[in-house]
Order: sequence, then structure tokens, then C-alpha cells
Amino acid sequence: MLERLFGLRAEGITARSEILAGVTVFFTMAYILFVNPQILSAAGMDRGAVFMATAIAAALTTLLMGLYANLPVALAPGMGQNAYFAFTVVPLLAGDWRLALGCVFISGILFVAISASPLREGLINTIPQSQKRAIGAGIGFFLALIGFENAGWVKASAATLLQPGNLADPKALIAAAALLVIAALWAHKIPGAVLIGIIGATLASIALGLTALPALSAAPPSIAPTFLQLHFTGSASTGALASVVLVFLLLDLLDTSGTLTAVGNQAGLMKDGRLKNGRRALVSDATGTMIGAVLGTSPVTAYIESAAGVGGRTGLVAVTVAVLFAAALLLAPLAGAVPAYATAPALIFVAGLFAKELKDIAWDDVTEALPALITALAIPFTFSIASGIGIGFVAYVVLKLLTGRWREVGVGVGVIALAFATKIAFGF
Repeated sequence: MLERLFGLRAEGITARSEILAGVTVFFTMAYILFVNPQILSAAGMDRGAVFMATAIAAALTTLLMGLYANLPVALAPGMGQNAYFAFTVVPLLAGDWRLALGCVFISGILFVAISASPLREGLINTIPQSQKRAIGAGIGFFLALIGFENAGWVKASAATLLQPGNLADPKALIAAAALLVIAALWAHKIPGAVLIGIIGATLASIALGLTALPALSAAPPSIAPTFLQLHFTGSASTGALASVVLVFLLLDLLDTSGTLTAVGNQAGLMKDGRLKNGRRALVSDATGTMIGAVLGTSPVTAYIESAAGVGGRTGLVAVTVAVLFAAALLLAPLAGAVPAYATAPALIFVAGLFAKELKDIAWDDVTEALPALITALAIPFTFSIASGIGIGFVAYVVLKLLTGRWREVGVGVGVIALAFATKIAFGF
């Protein structure tokens, strides 16, 4: 059955390695189960219900990605989009989070329509190789920054933006040891190197009393306070609602395009610059936004943490992640027992794999190299995949126009650059 569904032999892999990759991806992104409810509760939403909505939305959408698109990509409510939902959209709509969910649902409808047509896949497939490589490297740097922060190696500074954390802290030392273990195991080609590092760091944390053993007796909370609570009318102006819908659509378009491109390159699923089953992946991702709105959470999107399942190549990875998200409904404390500094080494290690994308950029062509560098740096420096891609694409288009090489600008790059420039001009 697994062979018929996923074509494992054709990819030269085994079910065991795919399941192991899926378990690794799950533990790398399981933090969203606890971060998302905390963020959305600031908008007045029930925290327990949001936890359930987060887990169910992630499970259903990731299952769809695995079975329909047969890709090793996991999905969940997007970081950044949940903050935009809670701290920008809901206040703009006078605290009406139900109307905000309605805006998410409408953006999902538009997203599905675009994804089901050749338009969105065409946008991704016309992105130049230099920008695709830069997106991968930039997302790697973005992951590294998150990993460094979660490990306690860096912290915010009013004077210098960042400064060293307490490197003698046991949590920071556990993260450092886990990263070295992962790298050593990887060098010896031992399967599951990343997962072993995460588990080892978690066990060390429990042994030192830094993490408590999970209690599995608590009943799961109810989803009723957020399920089917969305509505589509309110006191907000039509213009405000339209801008919210369009920004949700733009953010999901840019975030998912970058993530699918980067993970596709990492997993070797790009052929002639095109993502395998790209349109199905886009439809799966777009449908997730609608599913999330119905259940009661901010937009669902493809997760760059999918890259933590290094070696995964089929939808069996996603199906494994989906099953674990479903299991988290009953075993939530178990998933929560993995601290952030235990998954930080996985993010940093994957960042190193992504950084190698930079070697394939034509550094002797300034019209390709400079925009690529801007994209790679803007993603972590703006702490936004969408903003980084937008800034890099604008630079790419403008530089090509200034040098008389406008014919090299693909339709997808031009559309995304124009959309981002419009977003800046109108202050979305």
C-alpha cells in the first residue's frame, strides 16, 4: 500500500527512513502547538480551543499534502501571520476576531482559485535560479537566527540589536552539544541524526531537572469556542476588509512560494526548475488556510521546518507528521516536553545545509548576484520570509531594467515585485 501511494522504490528510499524523517519534522515544529494559542489568545480567543484548532488544522492539511501532492512538506498555522492576525488585524476590526477569521477564509478561497490555475505554479516556476538559491540560503539564515535565539546563544540588545546570551547556561550548553552530535552522526551517515540529537538534548534536559516529565492524564480542551465562529460582516469598512484579505493572500503567496521552493531544492524534487506536483502542493496549502479559518486559527501554510526531515522525499513524511499532530490532541504534554533549545540544533544544522545554495549563484554577474545577496540577507534581517523575498525581487527587477536586460525578468518575478512595491506604497 505504501509503495502504491508514495512510490518509495522509485525514490530509492524506505518507509522507515521516511517515517523517521516525519517524526523529526514533527518535533522540530511542534512548538507551534503552544506558541500559536499564546499569540491568538492576545486577540481574545480561547487558548484551549486554539490549541485544538492548531493541531487539527495541521493534521488535516499535512495529510492532504502527503496524500494528494505526495510531498514531504508539513503545514501548520504560520508564524508571523498569527502575529499579524492578533496584533494588527483584530485591533483594526475593533477586536472582532470572528470577522478576522472570515477574512482569512475569503483569502483562502482566492488562494485556492489561484493555486488551482496555472497562474501560481507559473509564478514559482518563472523565478530565476539565482533567486531560488538565494531564497533557500536566506531561509536557512532565518532558521539559524531562530535557532541561535532558542538555544540562548544570542539575545536582543537595544544598542546593537543582538548580543551574546549566557553561553555558560546549561540550556545553551545542551544545545551546543546536541548540534555537534547531530553533525558527527551525519558525517558517519547514521540515519535519524537530527532526531537523535533532539531526543538526546531532551533527555539531558530532563536528567538535569530543566524539563519536567510530562503528565499524560489531562483531557484535551474543547474546540467549541472557535469552531465555525467566523463571520463576514461587521463595522469595519469595505476598504479595510479588502486590504486585510489582500495582505493575507500576499503573505501566504510569498511565504509558501519561498518555502516550497527551498524545501523542493533541498529534497531534490525540482526538475528543470519546476517543483514536482507543484500545483497539487499549492492547492493543498491554499486549502489549509480555509480549514484553519473554519476551525478557528490564523492562516495555515507550508513550514520551512519541513527541511529538518533531511532525506525525506515523499508524502509519507507528511502523513507521519499528520498522524503525530493528531496524536498530540491526546498526548499534548508529551510533545510539549521537548524544549525549544532541544530543537534549536536541528534548525541550525539545516541552516548549514541550506547555505550551500549560495555556491550556485553566478557571482560574476552583478544583476544576478546583488539581488540574490539582498534576498538572502533581507529574509533574516527583516525576520520575514515574505518581506525578504519581496525586497530581493524588487531589487532584481529594477537592476535588470537599469541595465537594459528587462527580457530576463520572468512574469512571476515581475508580478511579485509589483505586488510588494504596491504593499509598501499603500502601507499594507
